[in-house]
Amino acid sequence: MRIPAHSVCAAIRDDIVSGVFERGSRLTEEVLARRYGVSRVPVREALRTLESEGFVTTRRHAGACVAEPTDLEAADLLELRLLLEPLAAARAAGRRSEAHLKVLRGLVRLGQDRARRGQGEDLRSLGGWFHETLAQASASPGLIALLTQLRHKVAWMYAVEVPARPAEAWAELGAITDAVARGDAERARSLTALHAERSFSAHRLRGPAPVRTSQHAVNTASART
Repeated sequence: MRIPAHSVCAAIRDDIVSGVFERGSRLTEEVLARRYGVSRVPVREALRTLESEGFVTTRRHAGACVAEPTDLEAADLLELRLLLEPLAAARAAGRRSEAHLKVLRGLVRLGQDRARRGQGEDLRSLGGWFHETLAQASASPGLIALLTQLRHKVAWMYAVEVPARPAEAWAELGAITDAVARGDAERARSLTALHAERSFSAHRLRGPAPVRTSQHAVNTASART
């Protein structure tokens, strides 16, 4: 069975974001094919996609390498987030389904509960799921794709601290959900912009991550796209 290139792409991207592949390190097709248990064809396609996304760059005499983004490029990501997340929230207010609302409300309840208990690691995951669901509720494939790529890059370049007042942060997400439920696009937009601005201070630029050497094959049943 031919392993789809998007599964290989997701696996390589995950390894770049998590620091398995150090910034600036070479990405040879032969080594990657062996690592993920695939042929060189899907690896080649995946590298082209990752280059278009900004995770990989091609250097003369070196070939494909992990990109080395500048601090300015990292700062641009937060500015893009400030533009795109409010737009997604505004569109979600007019396009969300009842299923989206159910998930958003459930995540808010869980987030508020974990905030009271001081479970910071859970809050990071729940916050990511909330923003992913909000983007999905926009029903805009192009916008969803941009926000997905943006989340990957922010996770790659930044460590995000738990808010000093997590209960307040989750109250903000609850208010965004209420605005989306009422179909109030402008309020959903403004609340999301305010939440994004307040979260900027929790982002800390990462240094180059240490290289890890574990090997694994691509799992097509669970690989993310």
